[in-house]
Amino acid sequence: MSTEEMSFSPTHPVEHAEFTVEGVLFDMDGTLVDSIKVLEAAWGSVAQELGKDPEEVIAATHGRRAIDNLRDLKPKLRRLTNEQMEEHVEEFEKKILAEADEFNEKVRSRRASDASSRRNSTSSSRRASRRASSSSGRNPLLVGLAGGNFGMSSISKDQSGQESGNASPKSSTDGADLDTVNQKLAKLDTKDDRMAQLDADPFEDSDDEEDSAFDLDEYTEEEIGCRNKSVRILPGVRRLIDSLPTGRWAVATSGAKTYCHGALARAGIKRPKVTITADDPRLTAGKPDPAPFILAAKELGIPVEKCVVFEDSPSGIKAGVASGAKTIAICTSHPVEKINSQGAHYIVPSLDCVHIKRMPGNRLRVIIDAHPPEHPRHGSRGSFVAVPPDWQRMVDDTKAKRRAQVEAAEAAVKAEAERDAQKQSSAATETQP
Repeated sequence: MSTEEMSFSPTHPVEHAEFTVEGVLFDMDGTLVDSIKVLEAAWGSVAQELGKDPEEVIAATHGRRAIDNLRDLKPKLRRLTNEQMEEHVEEFEKKILAEADEFNEKVRSRRASDASSRRNSTSSSRRASRRASSSSGRNPLLVGLAGGNFGMSSISKDQSGQESGNASPKSSTDGADLDTVNQKLAKLDTKDDRMAQLDADPFEDSDDEEDSAFDLDEYTEEEIGCRNKSVRILPGVRRLIDSLPTGRWAVATSGAKTYCHGALARAGIKRPKVTITADDPRLTAGKPDPAPFILAAKELGIPVEKCVVFEDSPSGIKAGVASGAKTIAICTSHPVEKINSQGAHYIVPSLDCVHIKRMPGNRLRVIIDAHPPEHPRHGSRGSFVAVPPDWQRMVDDTKAKRRAQVEAAEAAVKAEAERDAQKQSSAATETQP
C-alpha cells in the first residue's frame, strides 16, 4: 500500500512500516509508565484549591512541565526565578509520589494485619494443643529431643503408677513431672533450630514473604478503600527497552528530577544514563518546545534527525515533530482523534506494536506491526494508523478527488437524463402526421 493510498480514518489499519534510526528518545508519563490516574488526581486537587474546573486544568497541564503549569495556575509564582520555583515543584512532585503510593501502602497494611491475625490464631491453637498434651500423659514433644541434651530424664511410671525418673541413680533429684518438663521447654531459646523444628507447621503458608512479591491486582479498590493510582510500567515497554543497546536511548520528560526518578523506580525501569528532566538547567524551554529532545539526542551523541521519538501527549508530539525526529504517537492517554492532528508520523495503540532490531553500524531497525517478527502473522494488517508528515495536504487532496468524482458522476447522470429526454422528444416529433 503506497503512502497516497493510506486512509486517514482512525479505524483503517496500514499493513506494515519499517525505518532505520540510530537513537531512541522516550517521553516518560504515558509512554513508559502509566501514571495518568495519579497525575490527573494531583492536578485535579490543584484545580479544586483554586476553584477551577478540574477537567480544564487536567487537559491544559498534560505533557507540560510542572514549573510552567504552576506558574500559569498561580500568578503569584510568576515573579519567582527557576531556582526559587524548585522547592514548589519538589513539594508538588513529592505529593504526587505519596498519592501514587497510597494504595500500595494500604495493601501492605492490610496484608500485615491479616498475617498478624493468622499468626495469633495459629499460636493460640498451638498453646491449646500443648496444654492438652500436658494433661494426657507423656509429652509427645519430648520424642526425639536428642536423648536428654536438654538436661531432663526420661519419664516412666513405677508399679504404683507414680511418675519417676529412672534414667540414672540421681533420678530422684533430676526427675521431672510433665509440668516441669513443659516449663523448661517454654524457657528454651526460640532461635534454637530444634525448637524451630518443633514449632514448624508444614501446612502453613509463610507470612514473611517479601512485600515485593504480592500483586496489587489481588485487591480491589473497594476492599482497600481508595483508588489505585500506582505508577506502573506500560505494555511492551520492558521488551522494547531490553532490545536496545546501552547508550542508544534516552528519556526526556516534563517531570522534574524528584518525580521522574521516583516514577521510573516504582515502575521497575532502570534510569538510562541520559535522562533529561524538566529542571535541567541546560533547557531553554519545555515541551511543546523541542529543546528536551534536542538536548537528549545531543547527550547521546546522535543527530536528532536520526532518532525516533515516542510520545503520548499533544504537546509532546509537537515537540518531537519540531525536533526533526521521526515521531510515533501512542494512544495511551488520549484517543486517536485528540492526537492525529499534531503531525506524528505514526500512531499506535501501544508499544506492543513496535519492535526494534539491532543492525550493523550502530543502526536500529524500527518495525511497526501488530505482531512480533517471529509471529506467523507478522506483516499482516496491523492495528495502528500511519500519518505521513504532510498528512493535511494529502487529506485535502483526497477530499478534493472525492468531490471531483462525485461531481463527475452527478454530471454523467444529468447528461444521460438529458440525452434520454432528447431521444424521447425526437421520437414524438417523428410520429406526428
